[in-house]
Amino acid sequence: MSTAPAGPAGIELAAELQRFLDHLRVERRLAERSLVLYREALLRLQASAAAAQPAAVPLTTAQPHHIRNWVGQLRLRGLAPRSIAIALAAWRGLYRWWGLHGLVRVNPVDGIRPPKAAQPLPKALSVEQAVALAGHPTAHGSTAEAPQLAARDHAIAELLYGCGLRVAELVGLDRVASRSARGWVDLADATAHVLGKGGKRRSLPVGRAALAALQAWLDLRAELADADEPALFVSRRGTRLTPNQLRNRLQAQAQQAGLPTRVHPHMLRHSYASHLLQSSGDLRAVQELLGHASISTTQVYTQLDFQHLAKVYDAAHPRAKKR
Repeated sequence: MSTAPAGPAGIELAAELQRFLDHLRVERRLAERSLVLYREALLRLQASAAAAQPAAVPLTTAQPHHIRNWVGQLRLRGLAPRSIAIALAAWRGLYRWWGLHGLVRVNPVDGIRPPKAAQPLPKALSVEQAVALAGHPTAHGSTAEAPQLAARDHAIAELLYGCGLRVAELVGLDRVASRSARGWVDLADATAHVLGKGGKRRSLPVGRAALAALQAWLDLRAELADADEPALFVSRRGTRLTPNQLRNRLQAQAQQAGLPTRVHPHMLRHSYASHLLQSSGDLRAVQELLGHASISTTQVYTQLDFQHLAKVYDAAHPRAKKR
């Protein structure tokens, strides 16, 4: 069995694969991160077909045994089960699309499953840690940090934890509502309107702490942003904040707040969901607030809730302690 090339990012996609990726971007409106993962998967498919022995396999003539062989090669290379699952999803979507356009008769990926992997639980902060991060003195400008950036970072932390926003949803917010806006926050109505995965819009309540932090940032925003800049959150240069910039700023805040773990924006979304479920027990409501299409996606937080209850039991019940 030959070893399939990894499909480095520097190699260009074949035109027929690029057209499928363009279809996902324009018509399916896949998130940017999903497009990156699908491109990597398509590069792997392209490389595997080109390296097939004894001769390269045209992708439109690939058979199920080819796909199984290429999946096996990915496993030999040490690719994680989740990455292989993403690759198969991308390949299956490609052949389905080709089938709709009459380029293939059957989908060679149908029926081929990725290797099973343990489902890791999402990492969430404790209530105390989440509140400490959102309310750390740095966020209120009591350090040497520029007051505009401190106010912005405070508002970001409050919205991430207070609304459970995804990174793309938060950086996509505009200052005011418009037809072209992907999202905005209505201060008067205390509501955030965001564009989630799959182009689905949802509205979320915004708490008092987040509203106050957002107003403090808006009072200073004009010192960084040009008058015609639509983005709600901007960088030092006055342009829309990028996901990487947001991640770096949040990590710096977490370190300054003394949190003992590496914090990323999605961890605050997990914390939002876990803490809501612990308090309310309403799984359906949490599903709606998170924008999950399926309740099964939200159910992972019931396991986090059980872990929380187990810790309370271990700490408080006299029969839980080992003698």
